[in-house]
Amino acid sequence: MQGIEEYYRYCPGEEQVKLSNAVCSGRRRTNFPKCKGCQFNDDEKPARLTPADSAARRGKEKIDMLEKVFKAYDVRALYPDPLDAEVAWRIGAATAQFLKSQLRGPDRADSRAATLAIGRDMRTSSPELAKAFANGVRATGMNVIDVGMIDTSQIYFAVNHLHACGGVQTTASHNPAEYNGFKICGQRGKPIGSDTGLNEICKIAKGLSPHEATGNGTRTEQDLTKPYKQFVRQYLRTPRKMKVVIDASNGMAGRWFPRLFDDLDEIEIHPLNFEHNGEFVHPPNPLVDTNLVQLQDKVKRVGADFGVCFDGDADRLMLVDERAEIVRCDKMTAVLAEYFLKQAPGSTIVYDLRSSRILPEVIKKAGGTPRRERVGHAFMKRALSDSKGIFGGELSGHFYFKDNWFCDSGMLAFVHVVNVLTQSGRPLSELIKPLLCYAGSGERNFENEDKDGTIKNLARVYSDARIDFLDGITVQYEDWWFNVRPSNTEPLLRLNLEADTPELMEQKLAEVARTLGTPVAH
Repeated sequence: MQGIEEYYRYCPGEEQVKLSNAVCSGRRRTNFPKCKGCQFNDDEKPARLTPADSAARRGKEKIDMLEKVFKAYDVRALYPDPLDAEVAWRIGAATAQFLKSQLRGPDRADSRAATLAIGRDMRTSSPELAKAFANGVRATGMNVIDVGMIDTSQIYFAVNHLHACGGVQTTASHNPAEYNGFKICGQRGKPIGSDTGLNEICKIAKGLSPHEATGNGTRTEQDLTKPYKQFVRQYLRTPRKMKVVIDASNGMAGRWFPRLFDDLDEIEIHPLNFEHNGEFVHPPNPLVDTNLVQLQDKVKRVGADFGVCFDGDADRLMLVDERAEIVRCDKMTAVLAEYFLKQAPGSTIVYDLRSSRILPEVIKKAGGTPRRERVGHAFMKRALSDSKGIFGGELSGHFYFKDNWFCDSGMLAFVHVVNVLTQSGRPLSELIKPLLCYAGSGERNFENEDKDGTIKNLARVYSDARIDFLDGITVQYEDWWFNVRPSNTEPLLRLNLEADTPELMEQKLAEVARTLGTPVAH
């Protein structure tokens, strides 16, 4: 019961008459004239939250955040909002539960398969997020092997070398410094995307409540430098003398390229942006031409045979030739396809559907089987694995290798470029020149709020063409073709168009672009 000394309420204008909570409540129930607008009218105030209510609200906010950080192929978002340590814990615990559910037969009894390999990049937020993720994993009883600060491709090696049930790299790849995230793979490096596990991991994470790791799962550290170097270097043939400029983009290539290749006497390496403290001289995205200017200038100044720009987590790269001209990745895929088909005649080569027509033409001419695939590493890896193909390339700078468990690797791509140049004895520009026979638009982006409606309209307008919907819509004529894909995360349509001549390309680009929306720069 409330004591009289605790009375503090009063009706407006009657400050001298203090009321009990009960009397105030009674007057409100009878619609007392002075109640409306009174500062003590609790019925007109938002309900006070109890500690339990506050906890529930915080939990809902975390669930909302979880939905924002899951993308089509990985987890990626701004740090620390919406991606913070608590969200990382939830995703870690959910990932462990999902990967456990995927174990079959003898793997269920294999202690090694009850282990998750975890690595991280150089971003300043990566240690905190990797630790929180690991604690979530350990809370489920699964063990963690921390393989340290690595390039993303090394996580696929770690999973297979350690016979783990999966691996996670803490990274935001080519995104700016304020971003971070997780790339998740299963046994043998199997990709996990939205339709192969990420959606399920998100659902599991929503139902979890963070708590301290129980200690059932252990955490150990393991340095894989020696076996990883042996793995990568086994594919390098003795190179001819050459100069190479390497732009690490202040990312993981700055740490791992020297460890893997600094003892090569035949290759004179000129480093750029090898510092890796979480700050970037230029954005760590080699697909943007302006980010290659520094590399091009250095190649010219030192007279290099070629230059390489890695992205932030060093799983993909772009090349420039000895003249400092940018080598587009579909052309590099064609050169490498010929090289691999000499080793394994008749093999399948996988490529993404944005690639130039010259690529499948080269593959067929070299005796291989071209396989056209959707854009995205999860689809490319699966296609290469399903077809038992030997090699694959994507316009984004990802290169995939059968001998790398069908996964992508920037370091192996570098090795095989060196092998090709050594074997051919010719400059890179000469290898690329015969492939420049079509005129391409490059990828153009258009803001569009009705992506599906626009794609349906394109199918109607170009109904006389050969059309497929493997990824967005691809429209093909004898002398030109285009693909329009919807962005997974933004109201954007992405256009790639190619024609037999520059004049036809410009004409058709203007024609198609008019129907796609407002052009944007990204």
